[in-house]
Amino acid sequence: MSQIIGVKFREQGQIYYFQASPFVVQAGDAVIVKTEEGLGLARVVQVKDRIPEGFTLEELKPIFRMANQEDFRVQKDNDCLAGEAFVFCRKCLLEHKLEMKLVDVEVFFDRSKIIFYFTAPGRVDFRDLVKDLVKVYRTRIELRQIGVRHETQMVGALGNCGQVCCCRRFMRQFAPVTIKMAKDQNLFLNPAKISGVCGRLLCCLNFEQPHYAQFQKRLPKMGKRYKCCTGYLRVIRANLFRDSLTVLDEEGVEKEVSLQEWPQLLQKPDKKKDK
Repeated sequence: MSQIIGVKFREQGQIYYFQASPFVVQAGDAVIVKTEEGLGLARVVQVKDRIPEGFTLEELKPIFRMANQEDFRVQKDNDCLAGEAFVFCRKCLLEHKLEMKLVDVEVFFDRSKIIFYFTAPGRVDFRDLVKDLVKVYRTRIELRQIGVRHETQMVGALGNCGQVCCCRRFMRQFAPVTIKMAKDQNLFLNPAKISGVCGRLLCCLNFEQPHYAQFQKRLPKMGKRYKCCTGYLRVIRANLFRDSLTVLDEEGVEKEVSLQEWPQLLQKPDKKKDK
């Protein structure tokens, strides 16, 4: 079976899979592929010997050819055009007084379409703007509204941890993040602490949630008083990193107990339920 390669059209874009046959490619190579929108220049980021999960061999189209120096020149010209279009579009936004924030501009390899990515607080009537852009660039124009999380992914930024945001480095799709995840992880519900630079809840809360969920399944009920071989103990806290519980004895003294020791401290349950 021929090589299966994963390619990206944009650095922060999703990975698309193709067959490399009859070419032999390596990660980092540039290839020309045929899509529903026409030909495109893409960079190889993965080389696989097996078909990715969720795909069939019939679904994976072969690449068109390897990229050459002329293709790189065309792509460089397209990048210059995207920069010029960005400046011109921002000028038009001011003239039309539109409440839009332009984020990025993408020019298709064959210049059959130019996409303008923007954020806005609500719906915007940009029909006059499109007319101005079509008049200048004489091609299909698409204005695509994106959310603030996608804006951060495109632009890039430093997170609270001091590293480049996960959405820019490796995330390609966004999973839902809820305030319940922050509560389950015993975090202070301070928006400045649990929100990213995009203003939404930190994506890393979702990364760590499975570990906290598994940990909580092993925990006794917080605040409940248990009859143990050393007397009554009330569970007041849990520590995932130390895999332990903090309990309060009958004299009001706190002590730390590992989760492995906890079953040994419990007596056989009485017929009467402890309250």
